[in-house]
Amino acid sequence: VQLQASGGGVAQPGGSLRLSCAASAQIYDMGWFRQAPGKEREFVAGITYSSRTFLSDSVKGRFTISRDNAKNTVYLQMNNLRPDDTAVYYCAGDPMEMFTGDYKYWGQGTLVTVSS
Repeated sequence: VQLQASGGGVAQPGGSLRLSCAASAQIYDMGWFRQAPGKEREFVAGITYSSRTFLSDSVKGRFTISRDNAKNTVYLQMNNLRPDDTAVYYCAGDPMEMFTGDYKYWGQGTLVTVSS
């Protein structure tokens, strides 16, 4: 299975971006992670096939994860972006455990830069 992430770019503080992750086949549970320069990769959001969602405390109230199972695509809507959201964002699929990064499939990453 291949994952293709897209939608990254530059946004101003307070702005919005939407990331997409298209899978080449159906995947039940998926997640988004991010890694900022000099920092460890961290869990951002996860979603089950039935659309039960999980968000890290740092993005609750600002980010939303959703999916379109007909398109094998997961989305990460990011609102009210802050400079500390700057990172490479990775989508991942088929986890052993959703929050820890132990996933079978990984996308290539898409860079999000939040700067004025």
